[in-house]
Amino acid sequence: MASNVNPTVRRRRLGQELRKLREQKNMTAEEVAERLLVSQSKISRLENGRRSISQRDVRDLCGVYEVEDQRVVDSLMEMARDSRQQGWWHTFGDIPYSVYIGLETDAESLRVYEPQIVTGLLQTPAYAEALVRGALPETSAAEIEKRVGVRMRRQERITTEKEPLRLWIVLDEAALHRVVGGKRVMREQLEHLLKLSELPHVTVQVMPFEVGAHPGLNGQYAILEFADAADSSVVYLEGVTSDLYLEKAQDVQKYAVMYEHLRAQSLSVEASRQLIDETAQRYTE
Repeated sequence: MASNVNPTVRRRRLGQELRKLREQKNMTAEEVAERLLVSQSKISRLENGRRSISQRDVRDLCGVYEVEDQRVVDSLMEMARDSRQQGWWHTFGDIPYSVYIGLETDAESLRVYEPQIVTGLLQTPAYAEALVRGALPETSAAEIEKRVGVRMRRQERITTEKEPLRLWIVLDEAALHRVVGGKRVMREQLEHLLKLSELPHVTVQVMPFEVGAHPGLNGQYAILEFADAADSSVVYLEGVTSDLYLEKAQDVQKYAVMYEHLRAQSLSVEASRQLIDETAQRYTE
């Protein structure tokens, strides 16, 4: 796969373009589905970029939307072809959250609120392994190794010198005290967290217990933003059996405002580093 081709992003952009064409014709997804003798859910999935789209699908949809400009059709067909290529994560086999990985791989910035654990992009291999083993007790050793491998590969967006991911983490203090993998693993993890927090594109703040109730009590979430203006921001909510992606402007805005409150109520960057360091020192054998 060409390095500049991200199939997840291509599917998302293609879906947005197809939705625009449908809306320009003042047609509902149900009406399009009836014309093509397919389910309405298929049209919805094609438009939200959650499933692969074939060039035949594009051709049929362009026919329904009466697209006369062949350059537009050719462009959409090319996007469909690119969307069926494989990203780096496909070499690891079936990954439950592959859609998110595709978005994260192409994102310019990422804001995360994490209430329970150190976020995946900042985890050490030992911490990640202990976390997966504890959270998914019936997972095989091979599957654990694969999940940890994917997590370490994702972290290259943080350590790369060329256009690294801008990362802002608000970490609940609980994550510093939840002993994952034992005291040695925790000390190593918190020291690693401190080291990464010194990178110019990584910001870590801790939400202290003393704050009490705050806007993040509903759980973990992430806001992904992209350099290309054609790609709207996405709020990602992780679930046990399925994930949720919010792309409507009003939804993204609500979570963005909530994140500003979280940042304002958290410790400063320096105070956060001091607390992380003090907590790490307490993890002695």
